Amino acid sequence: MPIIDLSHRISAGLITYPGLPAPTITPYLTREESRSRYAPGTEFAMDVITMIGNTGTYLDSPFHRYADGADLAGLDLSTLVDLRTEVFRCTDRGIRASVFADRDIRGAAVLLDTGWSRHFGLPSYGSGAPFLSADGAQFLVDAGAVLVGIDSVNIDDVESGGERPAHSILLGAGVHVVEHLTNLGSVPESGAFFSAAPPAVEGFGTFPVRAYARV
Repeated sequence: MPIIDLSHRISAGLITYPGLPAPTITPYLTREESRSRYAPGTEFAMDVITMIGNTGTYLDSPFHRYADGADLAGLDLSTLVDLRTEVFRCTDRGIRASVFADRDIRGAAVLLDTGWSRHFGLPSYGSGAPFLSADGAQFLVDAGAVLVGIDSVNIDDVESGGERPAHSILLGAGVHVVEHLTNLGSVPESGAFFSAAPPAVEGFGTFPVRAYARV
């Protein structure tokens, strides 16, 4: 099956979310230094990356919002891999429940294609970005969605003065959130299978994923 990459690349200095630190990548062991440690003709590079969990395309676990929620290590892989996928092409800035009313989304990954990923890495990415409304989030929980993803700077309105109803509703119900997706326009509205699994880090709520869809 064709595989569609839905993740932004991570590089040193990348700004994902305006105001959060960019990753740094530094060598721990260079190829030149490694030559004295291994047999002739054998060399390795080992590098250190320092970054906030909210870097690139990443997943929010319930622990991100709630102290007693499941952390990255506590997530069931069946809720992250090969999920039946429903993609919604969204044109309004605030995505309401009415957008989802005509499809079966129980057990599915719901992906919100807003086209906003075209601004990723630019100052415009954080201003006027699309988001999921509170009633939209509650509808998705009630309808049985397993995961909700968006190709925007945040699933909530970052200009709301700190309110985060979509995060609160979704993560409170154990529905995972994936933000900063890209290339959703290449995924059909129905019929694909979505995967986005982070490493199993204990005591951590958010981490980059390699998100992709199989068509």
